[in-house]
Amino acid sequence: MGIVVSCKLPLKIIADGNCFLLVIDYLCSDLSVFLKSFYFRCMANSKEMTGGAVFPLLFSFTMPLLLGNLLQQTYSLIDAAIVGKFLGINSLAAVGASTSVIFLILGFCNGCCAGFGIPVAQKFGARDYATMRRYVAVGLQLATVMSVVIAAVSGFYCRDILRGMQTPGNIFDGAYDYLFVTFIGIPCTFFYNLLASIMRALGDSKTPFWFLLFSTVLNVFLDLFCILGLGWGVMGAAIATVFSQGLSAILCYLYMLRKFPILRATSSEDRRFHAGLARTLLAMGVPMGLQFSITAIGSIMLQSANNALGTACVAAFTSAARIKMFFICAFESLGIAMATYCGQNYGAGKPERILQGIKVSSLMMLTYAAATWMILMLGSRSLALLFVAPSEVEILDYTERFLHISCWFFPAVGLLCILRYAIQGVGFSNLAMLSGVSEMIARILVSLYAVPAFGFLGVCFGDPLAWIAADLFLIPAFLYVYKVISR
Repeated sequence: MGIVVSCKLPLKIIADGNCFLLVIDYLCSDLSVFLKSFYFRCMANSKEMTGGAVFPLLFSFTMPLLLGNLLQQTYSLIDAAIVGKFLGINSLAAVGASTSVIFLILGFCNGCCAGFGIPVAQKFGARDYATMRRYVAVGLQLATVMSVVIAAVSGFYCRDILRGMQTPGNIFDGAYDYLFVTFIGIPCTFFYNLLASIMRALGDSKTPFWFLLFSTVLNVFLDLFCILGLGWGVMGAAIATVFSQGLSAILCYLYMLRKFPILRATSSEDRRFHAGLARTLLAMGVPMGLQFSITAIGSIMLQSANNALGTACVAAFTSAARIKMFFICAFESLGIAMATYCGQNYGAGKPERILQGIKVSSLMMLTYAAATWMILMLGSRSLALLFVAPSEVEILDYTERFLHISCWFFPAVGLLCILRYAIQGVGFSNLAMLSGVSEMIARILVSLYAVPAFGFLGVCFGDPLAWIAADLFLIPAFLYVYKVISR
């Protein structure tokens, strides 16, 4: 209901294109002034986490990262909310029908980016700045080739993917439009996440957040303009998101060139391609990417089973998944912070601080999980109204049930993120990848047996059982890794 009220002014603006452009220009200029003033007050500086109290370090590093991830999830919420409110249930289902496929492809890209940042963090912790700069240069070169190839291949097979997922015929065209544009925009997402990962490796989690804030505001207006002003429908939502993320990537790159002296090349050696460094980056990044992709295979199976239940279940799954991801991205943020923290301390030869970090981050995670449990148990239905009208009782009931079940298991996904990223941060990416196999197997079993037997209720237990399966692997895996690095 709230989004309808908030959209009254933009709707009037859209009626007059010139007025719309003037308002956008005004808002963006004001935001630009704000950002500039912030930068002068809080310049991006590299930050070591190899000494001092653990909690203040992790908390101060995680908070901007969390806000940035919340903004990224806001992209998805905005797309789904505007589509559901203004284009209808079928369009909302079309956006959600391909969610797991998007996670499969973009998850691989984002995992690679996170992996590329780990050697940078390790060399920064070891104060080997020359090698660190070469890792950054090679990472950017790899990103260029990988993002273009992935975008081309995924875009080419887009229609076949949707057919394989049993996408209902009444939403197929809309799902294709949304998915195809998202795939074509993969380079934008890839580069933003890589640049953000590099800055985080140096201890700066604030700058990516502020650029993402700018692009999120822009995304809201572009969503309304493309969907309502230009009449581009579901495709307009995807175009708005891709353009906004592309702008984030450009701004991050320009800022990094100006404000990070430690990253500036001092010789031609810093700029050229180093095959040995590329192999190290790929050995770290590809397993992390595959971890997300392997996990997503199970999600695709689960979503395919859900798609077969009909449009109402697809729409409910879409809205519930958006809300769930908005809340659990805090665990992902804490995990990413732990990867940087563990990478720096491993590079500095301080394994004892890694165990301290695990304990502190676990307490932070449990506190947050308790708070989100209260919010979702009391407010799930109200949050679902962001996407559908109050008259859609069946969809609201399904959404509420999904969120009520999921929030009980948030500590499981929180522990998963902490341990997985900690293991990756010290260089055991292949071991961390195997936890994704546990998740995949659990989701496949649910989709094959639980969903046919229990319908949407089975879908609700897909993620929780996958999180538990991953934890059963990660706990002994971390104990083994800690024993190895402590020798």
